[in-house]
Amino acid sequence: MPSQQYMECALSLARLAMGYTSPNPAVGAAVIKDGVAVGMGYTQPAGSEHAEVMALRQAGDKAQGAAMYVTLEPCSHYGRTPPCTQAIIDAGISEVHIALLDPNPVVSKCGVGRLNERGIKTHIGICQQEASEINEAYIKHITTGLPFVVAKFAMSLDGKIATKTGDSKWITKEEARKYAHTLRYTVDAIMVGVNTIVADNPRLTAKGCGGRGGIGKMQPLRLVVDSKGKVPLSAHIFEPPGEVLLAVAAPFDSVKKEKFVEAGAEVLELPTREGSVDIVELLKLLGRREIVTVLVEGGGKLLGSLFDHHLVDKVLAFISPIIIGGCEAVSVGGNGVDNIAKALRLSRVDIKSFGDDILVSGYVEKRLPQEA
Repeated sequence: MPSQQYMECALSLARLAMGYTSPNPAVGAAVIKDGVAVGMGYTQPAGSEHAEVMALRQAGDKAQGAAMYVTLEPCSHYGRTPPCTQAIIDAGISEVHIALLDPNPVVSKCGVGRLNERGIKTHIGICQQEASEINEAYIKHITTGLPFVVAKFAMSLDGKIATKTGDSKWITKEEARKYAHTLRYTVDAIMVGVNTIVADNPRLTAKGCGGRGGIGKMQPLRLVVDSKGKVPLSAHIFEPPGEVLLAVAAPFDSVKKEKFVEAGAEVLELPTREGSVDIVELLKLLGRREIVTVLVEGGGKLLGSLFDHHLVDKVLAFISPIIIGGCEAVSVGGNGVDNIAKALRLSRVDIKSFGDDILVSGYVEKRLPQEA
C-alpha cells in the first residue's frame, strides 16, 4: 500500500475526532508494520491521550521498527499530557510520516527536530492540504488568537433568507437540515442575532444521529448577540442542555442582567460600534476563551456585519429551488459593497446536493489592505 493510502487512513481517523478535541487539534495516527496497520488512534478530548499515544498503545510491541503516519507534527512539550515525541522514541518507531507541521510556535519543527535527534527519519507533506482543512480552525486560532468563523445560511433562488414577516421555516428540506445538525457537532459555539431568537425561537442544540433524533451529550455554546437585551426569558435557548452566552451593549441594565443570569445565561457586556455590540471585540474575547470555531446561523443583520468587517472565513450557503420574492424580504444585510469588483469572493468552492437543495461552500478570499 502506497504511503498516501496510509496517510489517508490517518486522516480518516482524524475526522473521527473533529468536534471533540477543542481547543486541541483533531489528529489521527496509524502505526504500519510490514504493510499492515498494527495500531490506530485519534485525539481524545482535551486533557486525555493524543492520537500517537492511542495508536502506540494498540500496537504494543509491534511498534518496534514500524513506521508511523500522523496528520500533524507530534508535540515535544509538556502540556496537559506528556510529549508524544518521547512516546514515539520509547516505542522504537523507525520513521514518522507527517502530513502537516504544527503552526503552534511551541511545537512547530520542534517535534521533528526531537525525532531527528534520536535517529528517527521524518517525512513531511503527504496529504498536507487535507490535513490543513481538518484543522483549519485550530490553525487560525493558534496563529491569530481569533476563532474560525463559518457563516451558514439557507436562501431561496432569489437570494432571500426569510420572508418579509421574518419566517424562514423551512427554506430547505429535511435532508439538508439533518446535515446542518451534524455541523453543530464540529463547532465550539453557535452564534445568532436576537432577531433570529424572536422570530424562530430555536434551541440551537446539536441533535443526535445527524439530526434524526435525541440530543448529543456534547453541546456547543449558544451565543446570542443582543445589544439591548430583547431576547424573551421564555426562549428555548434557556432550556438545557448547553450553556448560553448573551453578548449585550455596555452599560447594560442591571435588573435585566440579573433576570438573564437567573434564567441560566452568562451576560457579557461589550463596547458598541455603530450602535450595536462590537463584533470584533466579541470575537477577540471568544478567542481568549479558547472558542476555536464559531458557526453563525443568522440572521441577516449579524451575517452582514461579519461580512462587512471581513471576519468570515468560510461560507456554507444552502440554496433551495423556491422563490420568496418581495422587496422587504430578508437577505444578508450589512453595508455591502459599492461595486462588484469589491464583492467578497469564495475560493476552493465545493457543491453538494441534498435532494432538491444545493450546498455551495467555500473560503472567503482574504484581501490585501489596499483592496479592502
